[in-house]
Amino acid sequence: MPIDVKIISALETHARAVRRDIVQMLTKAESGHPGGSLSCTDIVVALYFHVLQHDPARPDWPDRDRFLMSKGHCAPAWYSVLARTGYFPEDWLNGLRKLDSKLQGHPDMLKTPGVEMSSGSLGQGLSIANGMALAARLDGRSHRIYVLLGDGEIQEGQVWEAAMTSVHHKLDNVCAIVDNNGLQIDGPVEEVKSLGSIPAKWEGFGWNVIEIDGHNMSEILDAFQRADSVKGQPTMIVAHTVKGKGVSFMENVVDYHGVAPTEDECVRALAEMN
Repeated sequence: MPIDVKIISALETHARAVRRDIVQMLTKAESGHPGGSLSCTDIVVALYFHVLQHDPARPDWPDRDRFLMSKGHCAPAWYSVLARTGYFPEDWLNGLRKLDSKLQGHPDMLKTPGVEMSSGSLGQGLSIANGMALAARLDGRSHRIYVLLGDGEIQEGQVWEAAMTSVHHKLDNVCAIVDNNGLQIDGPVEEVKSLGSIPAKWEGFGWNVIEIDGHNMSEILDAFQRADSVKGQPTMIVAHTVKGKGVSFMENVVDYHGVAPTEDECVRALAEMN
């Protein structure tokens, strides 16, 4: 079903605001991971502002859809979206990575409203999504579970055990997304440990696979619509993205995987995004 252009425009506006938040909060924190946070922004915005059934006033609503940030180091994008959808005050963003802050460098479900899973140790998100999906089935509930993985993350063996489990149990309420930006902390994914064809691998494991431009809001929403219609099979959305998207001097630069912007870089980045 075609997506209203007004919806697309509104989501793109939200994404620009989130990218500004990411740059500002990481600059204040003087540490963090801008590259992957910026590359996954459009996906997280689309989920929270359009796709997910959720209620910030009732973060424990039993029938809510679940979102898991398996690539937990990219929490700044998630924190900005959670704040902007009403889970907590926006001024919390200024405390990122500070002592006693509710917004730590990696998501903590015991501290941060709206966080469904503590993450940071990579490779675990899909396993947890499977558990949530099976629990929903046993409880007779129809909510969906969305889990965001990094392309470097899926080099880990636990991900592929979980991939087999999803298919074995026909978990059609699981939708995974790979933020396929091609870079990880040590360099290009292809050089660190080649994954070959990511879509072919997931298809070979029995998943319904959809490939998209992870910065094209229309394609993102269409992919989530298509995933929702698939029965008897989990869906993997392979989102081709750009590390550091939205800040020209960060785009496709591996050094910005885990280095916060300086004050001068923050000014340059915000000028670009404005």
